[in-house]
Amino acid sequence: MDIVEKGQIQFSQTFQELRMDVSLEMKESAMIEGVPFIRQMPELERGCEVTSLAMLLQYGGVNVDKMELARQIKKVPFQENGMRGNPHEGFVGDIYTKRNPGYGVYHQPIFALGQKYLPNGLFNLTGRDVEDIYKAISMGTPVWVITNAEFVPLPESEFQTWQTSAGEVKITYHEHSVVIVGYDQEYVYVNDPLAKEPQTAISRSNFEKAWRQMGKQAISLSP
Repeated sequence: MDIVEKGQIQFSQTFQELRMDVSLEMKESAMIEGVPFIRQMPELERGCEVTSLAMLLQYGGVNVDKMELARQIKKVPFQENGMRGNPHEGFVGDIYTKRNPGYGVYHQPIFALGQKYLPNGLFNLTGRDVEDIYKAISMGTPVWVITNAEFVPLPESEFQTWQTSAGEVKITYHEHSVVIVGYDQEYVYVNDPLAKEPQTAISRSNFEKAWRQMGKQAISLSP
């Protein structure tokens, strides 16, 4: 496995250019060392997304912690006027405790918040092929993603459709966010804010299916 040390690689091209460069094909394996590992508990029972963003930003040289990001993330009510909150618009409900109703947040508000700290330093990989995640890691940037807490594809019975002011949104209460720091042929390695240690190994095949199921949401530092 290729080890990518922080600061080892200088990025001078756009990600699109790198993607088209045949000399920069996806490596068979890579691991990024030095990515901060931050646990969301006990302060943020639903704060996996901002905790994972804190890991990404700190690796990018930004001095910001999870609690500051939790305060700043745009929030929307869990329910208002008969409509549920939209995680594409903000964090839905209570981020701090499960004693109150809440859900989570998707990539758009997270990307907007991250841009406040790194205006030109983030790249939105949402909707791209999974190989682009691995290429980003190969080049030395960890990747924030939305998956589920089981890291396996979920049955349709675990999903429900919310009616929001912007239309229907599909959600699952198993939704989770982690930072990908490495991969090989069998496993993806993640800094999971619910885990006790960094670089948790999860099945690469199951991760890819679960990530696609959650809308292929991903954010990296800009190359």
